[in-house]
Order: sequence, then structure tokens, then C-alpha cells
Amino acid sequence: MTGAMSRIRGVLLFVMWCSLAAAVVFPAEAAAAGKTIGVVMTGNIPYYKDIHKAFSEGLAAEGLGPESVEVVLQTPAPETMSWANSIRKLVAIGVNVIVVYGAPVTMAALAETSDVPIVFAGVYDPKELGIPGKNATGISSTVPVASLVKNLKAITSFSNLGVVYSTSEKDTVLQANDVARLEATYNYRSTKFNVKRPEDVAKISNVDALFLTTGCAAMHCVTNIISTVRKAKIPTATTIGGGEQNGIILTLSANPQEQGREAAKMTAQVVKGENPSSIAIVQPKKIDLIINLKEATDMGLKVPFDLLTSATRVIK
Repeated sequence: MTGAMSRIRGVLLFVMWCSLAAAVVFPAEAAAAGKTIGVVMTGNIPYYKDIHKAFSEGLAAEGLGPESVEVVLQTPAPETMSWANSIRKLVAIGVNVIVVYGAPVTMAALAETSDVPIVFAGVYDPKELGIPGKNATGISSTVPVASLVKNLKAITSFSNLGVVYSTSEKDTVLQANDVARLEATYNYRSTKFNVKRPEDVAKISNVDALFLTTGCAAMHCVTNIISTVRKAKIPTATTIGGGEQNGIILTLSANPQEQGREAAKMTAQVVKGENPSSIAIVQPKKIDLIINLKEATDMGLKVPFDLLTSATRVIK
């Protein structure tokens, strides 16, 4: 009897040891078991696709691969109701955290829920937008508009700068206002074009250069915009990546890979139980300067050598 009790005690101790070892070796997987992450990525915008790819890779690096968490991806059209509906769907299915790319979707998420944790990436000036809150954190994509204007002036001596923005996207309004404040410094006047739908592209005319803000609607139809201004040899610049392959000459943008990786790290923290309010918003450390030299050359423009040598990437 004593031998039997000893064997039982030994088995129980072994089971307890195994359980403790599993808790020590696999804490992330255990904490994430059965969790669902909702992601809202405005469809057909290359910059957000790059962020999402890095985000997915980052989740796996954090031990949150497909085997441990479910990721539900929503790809709404670039308009207010579509963003809100996507957030409502994720809230309805009970996701544990909502990940959003871009300021408009982040604002929609904050308006739809104060309970579900939110992690954002690709947001221009989150503080000015009033985004920080008890259930939200993320990484900013703010870059200096003044630097973009200065570099564009070095490529083309414009006197009338067109600004593509959207009154429905507050981050684009902030950038358009920044451009207006720089008029006296760089000797130009700015003309705003409110682009919310593809047909609004036809409004763009009578400018010497064009600045595309981080507007989702504009980047959704960036091919149409470039096609329109190329005919008039209007050089373009932007503060959001992804349009350089379409022909945008000058891009100054927060690196999408860093955006995705940081968002993944924060999401992992939230999934493991940390409150978003205790996770500080991150400022971008990697800024990409991309120059489409081929497009500039085709327009008869000369890009200064020092600008080319400081570029992260040059498209020839």
C-alpha cells in the first residue's frame, strides 16, 4: 500500500512539474490561446498592405502565429460608413483587440468602441487628432511637411502648390494647414483639392506641383491622379509611401516595416493582458525618402545630387 501511494505521489508530482514547465516555456502561447485579433486595412492602398505584411510577420515573431491566434481582416472602401461598419463587425464577433491602419479608421474605431483595445499604425499626428485614450495606443507616422516642401522646391521651382486632401479625413486637413503655413517661407501659394471619390480627381488643375497628403481616398485612386497630372507635367510629392511606383516623384514617409513591427509588438502586449493606456505611443525612427528619378527625368526635371545621395531609395 505504501509503495502504491508513493507511486501515485510520484505521478502527481510529475504532472505538476510538467504543468509548471509548460507555463514557463510557453507563456505567450498560453496567454494568447483562443484570442482573436481584428484588423481593418482600407483596401487597395499599397502602404497599408506593406504595414500589414510586416505586422503579420511581427505577430509570428512574438509567438502569435496562426496556430495560437485568429486574425480577422476587414478591407473596407475608403469612406466613413465602410470604416464604421468594419469596426462594428469586429466588435460584434467579440475580438480581443482591434488593429487599424491610418487615421480615419482609428478615429472610427474610437467612435465605435471604448471597451475593445485598439492598436494603430500609419497615423499622422495622433496627439493633434486627440487619438490617445484609455483603450488606444500605437505608432505615429508623422513626418515633417516642411522637409517635403523644401525638397520639392529643390526639384521644381513651383509658385502654386496643389494639395490633395479630404475634409472627411482630419489628418489630411492638418497637413493641408501645414502647407498653407509654409507659403511665406517658401514663396508659393497653395490650392486645396477635396478628393473623396475617384471622380474628384478631375478637379486637379492649374497648379505647378502637387502634394498628396495621407488621404485614403486619394491613395486609393493614386493611379488616376498620376495619370491626370502627368499629362500636364505636374510633379508630385507625398507623405505616404506606396505611390512611388505609380510615378510620385518625391516621397517622405514613415517606414511601413517599422510601423507593422511596432504595431505587432504592442498587439502582443495587449493580447497578453496589458492595458493600452500603459503602452506609450511610439514615434517613427525610420523615415524613407524615395525619389522616382525616372519620372522626374521624363518631366525634364533635375534632382539635386545631394538629395539623391540622401535618399533611401531611388527609382531609375
